[in-house]
Amino acid sequence: MPQPQQTFPPSPPALTAVADIMQPPLTTVERYDHVAAAAYLMRHAGTTALMVLDALTDRLIGIITEADVAHAVADGKDINEVRIHDVMTARPAVITPATSVREAAKIMTSGHLRHLPVMDDTGLLGVVDISDVCRALLTDGQGQNGEPS
Repeated sequence: MPQPQQTFPPSPPALTAVADIMQPPLTTVERYDHVAAAAYLMRHAGTTALMVLDALTDRLIGIITEADVAHAVADGKDINEVRIHDVMTARPAVITPATSVREAAKIMTSGHLRHLPVMDDTGLLGVVDISDVCRALLTDGQGQNGEPS
């Protein structure tokens, strides 16, 4: 009896948890930094959000996004003077590494969020953005070209 043909390379396993798609929070800021500094860091880090950490405890206390910077500018605020804590989202929604990609999508959709910090008992582990989630959902169980594997 002939053996079934194998496909090489094998398809990657289905991405089920955000741990599979999260990015490390490489660039963080403190609440008392200027909004201009956050904008500069976002531009040079190639990101659209920064996690805001407490300087003393190194714990996540907020998130600042490019939308927050844009709103500050649109409101006529001087981003060289205004501080991050004045425009950030305090106590943002967070998920764990075990949160499913689908659940992250639901949280993002219901809360109109583009970024979710990923945390566990030890602290901030990473971040997922809407692009990461969409890419994972679009390729879940599919090959590189979108065809079923």
